[in-house]
Amino acid sequence: MMNKATWPAVGTQLVSGRNRPSWQLERGTWAATLVLALLATGCSTPRLSAPDANAYWSGRLAIEVLKEPPETLSASFELQGSAQTGEIVLLSPIGTTLALLKWSAQGAQLIQGQQQTQSNNLQSLGARLTGTELPIAALFEWLAGRPAEAPGWQVDLSGHAQGKITAVRQQPVPGALLRIALDR
Repeated sequence: MMNKATWPAVGTQLVSGRNRPSWQLERGTWAATLVLALLATGCSTPRLSAPDANAYWSGRLAIEVLKEPPETLSASFELQGSAQTGEIVLLSPIGTTLALLKWSAQGAQLIQGQQQTQSNNLQSLGARLTGTELPIAALFEWLAGRPAEAPGWQVDLSGHAQGKITAVRQQPVPGALLRIALDR
């Protein structure tokens, strides 16, 4: 049994019967650690990240459908999931739920107050909610700060670091303007 006088000091390691600072490990230990680290790194292959089903964003959005007279929707939002499975809640300035849109492989559901609408087509329910079709798959990429193609849409991600995204759709007519300000 060791008495207190023979215990290694904190931050030391007992090596070959003597106390050494823990940073002074044997050269063989350092070399083995380095080789293992290089092997582990060398064997890893970068992969494209899969959509994160647990992704979550919140902020404010404004959608303007460019027709006469223009139609606008402005609301706070909470969005979670992915383009395959998720939900978005639109909220009034005082926090009242204006609408809930949920979707999965089985279909989509729009809830506005007591009214519920089911559909196999997320795009049609999204258009019913916002007044225009939004590129749902591209939207998730844009929110993550990654450019993504969407027919007819041009996105500006230059303000993403500040939580700002703007996208304009020229075709089909009528055009649309989407502005998002993410909470940080």
